[in-house]
Amino acid sequence: MDTGLFKIPIVFASGLMRAKNSPEDKVLDIGTGTGVIPILMEARYRGHDYIGLEIQEDVADMARRSVAFNNLTDRIVIENIDVKDALSLYKPGSFDVITTNPPYIKENDGLINPNDTKALSRHELSVTLEDVVRISSKLLKNKGKFYMIHRPSRLMEIMSVMREYNLEVKRLRTVHSYVDKEASMVLIEALRDGGAFMKVEKPLIIYDSDGKYMEEVGEIYYGE
Repeated sequence: MDTGLFKIPIVFASGLMRAKNSPEDKVLDIGTGTGVIPILMEARYRGHDYIGLEIQEDVADMARRSVAFNNLTDRIVIENIDVKDALSLYKPGSFDVITTNPPYIKENDGLINPNDTKALSRHELSVTLEDVVRISSKLLKNKGKFYMIHRPSRLMEIMSVMREYNLEVKRLRTVHSYVDKEASMVLIEALRDGGAFMKVEKPLIIYDSDGKYMEEVGEIYYGE
């Protein structure tokens, strides 16, 4: 059974795949890791303009190899840059959709993993929540969609920062490993310059009592 960070693309995708995105959308994935989210989105929407940003050179290289293995180099571009440099590459209002699974632990909270890759993925060492939201707001078109997965413990902070930068939360869904466990993550869909109306959806449960993926998760991730 996979645990920890591996399941994040699964639950993130479960929210993205239910959105009504267009194949014509220009999509940016911030902190793309190995490129799972752009690859999954292309498979569902057949879009042709996906960009993944990844600060870690070795991880970005893995993402490029994954894109090439799936014959998607004409649709998905992986950039090895810091998200804070994105505004030097792209004009404001360049993107219809932005997705992100940012570091979810503040720099001074918790133990820092000695493995640099995991540390940068989990802790706000190179980029903060506010950095991601501020830059995303500038890069999104008016009424552009913003998707984030984060920790429930920071939900109030997330919503406050988003509103500060004109991103209004429209859809929220908590994620639970099992039906009797508390939420481990929260999936958020926001709209740039959107109105103040939010829908709280039913919880997303990852595993059934036997440790197998729930039907919804299996359908999204494996096409079952």
